[in-house]
Amino acid sequence: MRITVNIAIMLVLGMQVRAADFPVSSYGAVGDGVTLNTASIQQAIDDCSAAGGGRVVIGSGSFLTGTLVMKSKVELHIHKGAILLGSTDPAHYPEMTTPYRFYGDEWVKQSLIFGYGLEDIKLTGEGVIDGQGASFQVNTKKKPDRYRDRPYLIRFTRCTKVSVTGLTLQNSAMWMQHYLACDDLIISGIRVFNHCNKNNDMMDIDGCHRVSIIGCVGDTDDDGLTLKSTSPRSCEDINISDCILSSHCNAIKMGTESSGGFRNISISNCLIKPSEVKKVIYGLPEGISGISLEVVDGGVMEDIRISDVVMDGPEVPLFIRLGNRARPHMEGIDTPGVGSLSHIEIKNIVARNAGTTGCSITGIPGYRARDINIRNLNLQFRGGVELTGTADPVPELETLYPEATMFGILPASVFYLRHLEHVDISDVTVEFTEADGRVLLVMDDVEGLSQKGNRIWSEEEFDVTENRGTNE
Repeated sequence: MRITVNIAIMLVLGMQVRAADFPVSSYGAVGDGVTLNTASIQQAIDDCSAAGGGRVVIGSGSFLTGTLVMKSKVELHIHKGAILLGSTDPAHYPEMTTPYRFYGDEWVKQSLIFGYGLEDIKLTGEGVIDGQGASFQVNTKKKPDRYRDRPYLIRFTRCTKVSVTGLTLQNSAMWMQHYLACDDLIISGIRVFNHCNKNNDMMDIDGCHRVSIIGCVGDTDDDGLTLKSTSPRSCEDINISDCILSSHCNAIKMGTESSGGFRNISISNCLIKPSEVKKVIYGLPEGISGISLEVVDGGVMEDIRISDVVMDGPEVPLFIRLGNRARPHMEGIDTPGVGSLSHIEIKNIVARNAGTTGCSITGIPGYRARDINIRNLNLQFRGGVELTGTADPVPELETLYPEATMFGILPASVFYLRHLEHVDISDVTVEFTEADGRVLLVMDDVEGLSQKGNRIWSEEEFDVTENRGTNE
């Protein structure tokens, strides 16, 4: 095409080409929702990169495509009223492998938008990217195969200076977006709706450094705002704020994979509300947990700060777990040792309409989570649990997949604490919709618990605890 020839001539002559727009319509792309435009859009991306960068523009219409491979210094811009529509044919999503090894690299290889080893890439606009994910069937023959032929919407690995802003992302066949080992990542002002298939996470930030996530809205069947570490690379220096989240599973989550760990992470000023979708693929209609922090495959979690979160509906407001599933991030390497979880600060939390399970903060025998500071919580639980006789011991379950409901109904109506060191839980106000027969707090193998200013709603300060271990 003429635009391609002209750019090629200019590059051969050594001429400087100004960053410009590359409308996909100029490459023959047709926005009728039927014509497959993969080749046309890809050519626009390639030419934009060859010209030194610019914008590839998706104008008005619905543009059907298979996998698009991003290039450095390219901005893919989707105008308001435009839809980038994922093909429903798995053959249009070739396997894109990379040399970077992580847990899952053997079976998740497809995506609508893909990038590896790039710099300065952007996805922008007020338009929509729709993966039509309900069209992809889950292979249930054996566990790894259930993830194959279900492309992510976005998958960027080992990329630097990545920006995703303004867009609406919906209907992925798998996770909505996976950012693996990326640096200097900004995600702002996006809207995510993901309720069409299994594993419908909102976003997965995996072993990334220097990340800012601001002003995003998500409603998903599986986990919402999720930080992972599926390789030895940790999630570090991350700031998340001003987001509205709905999830049938865990609205804010670190884990389950934790190989490299999590350091220096701040989450603030977020709202967690019930999903608009009541039909559940995974989880519970009201959500399993509001906040879950999990280290179970080795790795270090430290210097985590969560504040000013209001939640309505999740069964469990807060779940913190140091376990020992000990899953290696790839075959043929040593089993990871038990990780560590310390220096966690959670404050200014309001939780309404929580269920009957209760909150738990637990380590495992010989490995305590430590230095956990929780203060200024206003919690409302359903209550209504009656105890007849002595409650059964809570099983350790140290090798199991971590979930806020993994222990069943806890013996404490508010907090169950086990295998911990230096914990401060202060200024907690609790309300029960129905009277509950359990004690408020149960401790087992806890050294150094501080608590003050904790009250039952409209009643006197409480110190009703059951101590099954050490409290020094």
